[in-house]
Amino acid sequence: MPAKPSKQQDVEELRNAEKKYQSIIEKRNELNAMGKLLREERDMINEKRKEFKESMQRYKKERDELVKKMKEHKAIRNQYQQQAKALIQSKQKKKGDIIKNLPLRAEELKADIQMLEYNQETTPMPPQKENDLIDLIKQKRKEYQKVMKEMQQQQIIQTDLSDTDSVITELFKKADEEHAIVQQFYADSQKKHEAYMMVVLEISASIGESNKKHKKYVEVREEAQRHHEKAIEMLSKIMEVKHDRRRRWQEAKDLLKNQNIQAQKELFDKEKLNKIADDSVDNLKQGKKISLSG
Repeated sequence: MPAKPSKQQDVEELRNAEKKYQSIIEKRNELNAMGKLLREERDMINEKRKEFKESMQRYKKERDELVKKMKEHKAIRNQYQQQAKALIQSKQKKKGDIIKNLPLRAEELKADIQMLEYNQETTPMPPQKENDLIDLIKQKRKEYQKVMKEMQQQQIIQTDLSDTDSVITELFKKADEEHAIVQQFYADSQKKHEAYMMVVLEISASIGESNKKHKKYVEVREEAQRHHEKAIEMLSKIMEVKHDRRRRWQEAKDLLKNQNIQAQKELFDKEKLNKIADDSVDNLKQGKKISLSG
């Protein structure tokens, strides 16, 4: 049968168990505090990410508005350019209708008519030849009038072409102005896009950092839970040791009490027997019967 632990051993075992329990509790509390800090840092990162998202949405909205305006002015620029190109094509077509040698032809016809009229007036000739000459003069005059009419029409075309050049120049000028606006909106939208992408990277980084904090928080919380379970186990052991001590103390107390009772009983019985013996002797001396009941 194993020997019972001494009182000193009980005290030492209990003291060690309580020290270990306190050490586990302190470590658990330390881990809980660390977990709380990690959770707060994670929540702060998540809260900051909300601000990043708001900035991202703002930059995106501003960028999209600039792109929309850029497209509007780009459409206007293209419209001016298309109108100018259409006028250039029309001008090229009208230029094809101009006959460059009309003035020279008119001068030639005018000279021919003058020479024929002079011959008619100064040169004697037969009637038939004169009539042929008169018919030729009429033909030359008719052709001259046609050429002059064509020249007048060409003058109108040239005037129109001159006006067209002015319109084309003005259209290209307006197209250039719109193009400058397009370029400015593009540059501004690119700046907003770059700011937007920077925030996107910030959000991505914050998500990664938040995930790391959360993972560490879960690990610390699980470690704290393990220490809490150890603390409960150790507390249960301490309670068991204290209960065992109380039980053994109560048993010792009860044993001592029983021993005292037995000793008192034995002492009482011894005194009673002595009294009975004395009474018996007295009865014998007096000739009375002896009673063992006292």
